[in-house]
Amino acid sequence: MSHLLVVEDDPQLRAALVRALRDRGHAVATAGTGMAGLDTAVTHRPDLVVLDLGLPDVDGGQVLRMLRSVSDVPVIVATARDEEPEIVAALEDGADDYIVKPFGSGQLEARIKAVLRRQGSAEPDEPEPPVQVGGLQVAPSAREVTLDGEALELTPREFDLLCYLARRQGQVISRRELLAEVWQQPLGSADKTVDVHLSWLRRKLGETAQQPRYLHTVRTVGVKLAAPEEREETEETGETGEPRVEGDGEETGEGGGEG
Repeated sequence: MSHLLVVEDDPQLRAALVRALRDRGHAVATAGTGMAGLDTAVTHRPDLVVLDLGLPDVDGGQVLRMLRSVSDVPVIVATARDEEPEIVAALEDGADDYIVKPFGSGQLEARIKAVLRRQGSAEPDEPEPPVQVGGLQVAPSAREVTLDGEALELTPREFDLLCYLARRQGQVISRRELLAEVWQQPLGSADKTVDVHLSWLRRKLGETAQQPRYLHTVRTVGVKLAAPEEREETEETGETGEPRVEGDGEETGEGGGEG
C-alpha cells in the first residue's frame, strides 16, 4: 500500500481524488492549503505527493520549491495550468511528473505507479480478486470473463468497460465518466463510443437494451451493472418517482470493434 498526500483546495475534487485513490488501494491524506500540505509532507513523509498549483494561501510552485529544499518525496503536479512555461517551471523546480486537469483517475494511477517505480518504492502488484456479479465473473488480473461458467471472448476495450462497471456494480456510472476512465478522453467529450460498446457487450451477454439482464441504462443518468435478481423495483413503474430504466438505443452492425 502506498501512502499518498493530495494537496488540493477544491473540496469536491479533493474528495473525488481521495475516493478514487483509496478504491485503488492507496492510503490517502489530504491538505487544502499549501502550508498545510508542506507541513503534512514533512511530518508524515508520504510516498508521493499530488500537488495542485492554484492554492489559496501560497502558490503551488512555491510550495514545491520549499518542499524540495527539505525533502526528496516524489511530486506529481496536478493542475489546470496547461501553458508550456508553467509545465517547464514545475519540472525544473523538482516535480517528477505533470498532469493537466481534467484527467481520469486511471491516468493518475498510471503516473503514480510510474513515478514510484522509477523511485524504486512501488510495491509488487498483487493479483486483484475476481468480481462476481450474479452468474458473471470478471477476473481483472487474468483479463478473463465467464458467464454462467462459460468463457466470453471480449475485445480489450470491451473488457476494460465491463471491468470498470463490475468494480462499481450496482452504481449508476455516467457516460462522461466512462469516457474519461476507460477511454482516457477529457471530461465533457460526447460521442456514441460508449453506447456502441455497450451494445456489443449486451450481445455477448445474451441480452438487449429492451430486455436487459446485467447492463441497465438509466435515462439521462448513465448505466449500471447489476445481477439480474438485483434489478430495482422501479424499473417498469412510474409510481415511485425514481428514474425509469430504458434502452440506450443500440447500434446495428456486428460487434467486437474497438473505440
